[in-house]
Amino acid sequence: MKISFENPDKINGLMTLTVEVDDYKEKVEKTLKDYRKKASVPGFRPGNVPMNLIKRQYGTAVKVDVVNKLIGEEMYKYIRENNVKMLGEPIPSEKQVPQDLEKESAYEFIFDIAVAPEFSISLSNKDKIDYYDIQPDDKLIDQQVEMLASRNGHYEKAEAYDPEQRDMLKGDLRQLDEEGNTLEGGITVADAVLMPQYIKEEAQKALFDGAKLGDIITFNPKKAYPESDAEVAALLKLKKEEVADINSDFSYQITEISRFVKAGLDQELFDSVFGEGKVTNEEEFRSRITEGLKAQLAGESDYRFLLDVRKYAEKKVGELTFPEEILKKVMKANNKEKEADYVDKHFEASINELKWHLIKEQIVTDNQVKIEDADVKAVAKEMARAQFAQYGMNNVPDDYLDGYAEDMLKQKENVDSLVDRAIDRKLIDVLKNVVKLNVKTVTLEEFNKIAAE
Repeated sequence: MKISFENPDKINGLMTLTVEVDDYKEKVEKTLKDYRKKASVPGFRPGNVPMNLIKRQYGTAVKVDVVNKLIGEEMYKYIRENNVKMLGEPIPSEKQVPQDLEKESAYEFIFDIAVAPEFSISLSNKDKIDYYDIQPDDKLIDQQVEMLASRNGHYEKAEAYDPEQRDMLKGDLRQLDEEGNTLEGGITVADAVLMPQYIKEEAQKALFDGAKLGDIITFNPKKAYPESDAEVAALLKLKKEEVADINSDFSYQITEISRFVKAGLDQELFDSVFGEGKVTNEEEFRSRITEGLKAQLAGESDYRFLLDVRKYAEKKVGELTFPEEILKKVMKANNKEKEADYVDKHFEASINELKWHLIKEQIVTDNQVKIEDADVKAVAKEMARAQFAQYGMNNVPDDYLDGYAEDMLKQKENVDSLVDRAIDRKLIDVLKNVVKLNVKTVTLEEFNKIAAE
């Protein structure tokens, strides 16, 4: 097979492959002989079907398969051996002329190949990049203590409703007629749960202020939740479409008042958050919270650092010229099911990501950043720990986290993103020892303001 590759402008490649008869003839004949051994044709015993019949029925299809396989193998072999930095996949060129595969002759196939632009980037201690060291302040620690105390709180019975508290009411609902009497055959709901603090309309909400056990409140659910038939339906235990025309008042007799009480800063809370006996006083509790916050904030600092590395490196590399027409065709071919203007809308963003991908790839190679299976599993375990922490579960056993991480890795759709995160994580650790860090100590509030700029 003859292969020629033209790349005069370094980015728009044109590959021509000439498949000679000798390249495919023997493979086609061998495949057809195998077909003959297995072919079942009426009037002929297996293995005795005339070869000319086999060729007539299967010859062209077999030749197409053999030639396509040859093209793929030889094309990628050439690209690999000649270090062609191809972007995306090869696509048939507009210069391609139809090939008659019915004839036994040489065939010529021409492909457009997008080639990555040439550039160089190296980072050293001469490159100075900001690194934000986020330190938890008392305000943040207090917020975390408050959150944990709330998350581990409970409800207690109360005698009167207090609008300043997270009181939950239980009572009996009865639909009223225009005169304010219970409507015969109307809607009734026993033990209806209501939290007045979530009522949208202020006048309706105020009707419950100071209410006591046994009191009967007259209110209008539709007025209370003017923009949410879903909330009205939930209260009245009906389907959403069934409440569209219900505009009447209801009586609500309070049978129970429950008040939410945050957990105290005591041993019960300490054990619930960090495990039995791990923390024994408030000072240790705040200290452990601070440690946890530092670990979380370090992740935020590292992520921001990588963003700043990207910005710095892209500026250092400068503008790159890409084979846009070929890449647009590749993008269109890969998104056939998307809307017609998909490529136009997303192409610029795609090029920006491609530029960073190429730069990062070179930085990773130059700094010999390599990851192992253990690195990917560590990232999965870290993600699992963060997910549990969102629900206040800070003392999940390691063996449980290991199992959760293993399950994540079994899902193929997760693997690529976990590998990318593992590479980023290792790259960040390496670069913090390569470039000169311009360390800036900030609070989370200050950091968020910077991130929003």
